[in-house]
Amino acid sequence: MRITRHSGTRYSGAPGARCAGAALLLLGLAAAPAAADSSPSPGASSDDAAPSSAGTSFRTATEIEQGQRATADGAAGDYLYWSFPADAGQRPTVRATVRLPDEHAAQTWQIDVYDGLRRRQACQYGAQKRTAGAGTASVELACVLRTVRAWSEPWANDPLPGTYYIRLTTVGLSTSDLGLPVDAEVRVDSKDVGGSAAVDGRLAKPLVPGVALRAEESGDEDAAVLAGLEPEDGWTSGWWSDRWVWTGIGGLLAALAGIGGYTLTRGPGRPPRVPPGA
Repeated sequence: MRITRHSGTRYSGAPGARCAGAALLLLGLAAAPAAADSSPSPGASSDDAAPSSAGTSFRTATEIEQGQRATADGAAGDYLYWSFPADAGQRPTVRATVRLPDEHAAQTWQIDVYDGLRRRQACQYGAQKRTAGAGTASVELACVLRTVRAWSEPWANDPLPGTYYIRLTTVGLSTSDLGLPVDAEVRVDSKDVGGSAAVDGRLAKPLVPGVALRAEESGDEDAAVLAGLEPEDGWTSGWWSDRWVWTGIGGLLAALAGIGGYTLTRGPGRPPRVPPGA
C-alpha cells in the first residue's frame, strides 16, 4: 500500500493569516500612542492661581501655564504682555478676549506672538486682528502658531522650544477712546503633533531668557529670572520621538508581507519520494 503525503498543502493559507493577524495587532498597538499624541495638552487644570494682571513689556510679561486662563484690567492704548512655555512637537493656539465699555468708537485689536529671541512668529490661521464696531461689547482674537521644532537652521525663523510672549494691543486707536478701561482674557492651549514634526537635532538649551541667571544656579536669591516656567514634563526636546516607533513597525510589516507573499505564491511543495516496493 502506497501512501502519498503532500507536505505543502497542509500549510496553505495559514502563514498568510498569521501574518495578517500580526499586522493588525501591531497596528492596534501603534494606534494608542498616536491617539495620545494628537490630543490637546491638558495644561493647568485649575484657575485658582490664575494671574489677574499683565506686564507692560517683554521683561515684565506675566507668566502663565498652558491651559490656564489669565485676566487683566487695562486701558485702550496699553500694551499687555504675557509669556508661556512651549516645547518641541507642540502647536500652540493663543486666544484672547477683550471686553470693551458700553460707549466707544471703532477699535482694532491685534494679538502678536514672539519667541524667546523676540522674533515675531507668524500665525498659520486664526483671527489675529479684528475691528470692534462702535458699541460692540467684546472682540475675540486667535492665533495658531506653527509646530515648535526641536532644532532649526540659524537663518530660519522656525519656532523653537522655549518661552513665548503674547502682546495684546490696539492699532489705529482714535484719540477719544485713548485710556478707556478694558478687560482682557488670554488662554494658551497646545496640540501634541508627535513624530510627524520631528527633526534630527536639538538645542543645547531652550530659548528661555534669563535661564543662566536662575537663583538655584547662581546662588543669589535676588537674581533676575525673566522666565521661570517650564512644561509640565520638563523640556523633552531630543532625538527620540514616536517616529522611530512607526519606522520600526513599518519595517516589521514589510518583512511580514514578504514572508506572507512568498508563502502564498510558492505553490504546493513537492511530495516526498517513496522508495520502490514500499
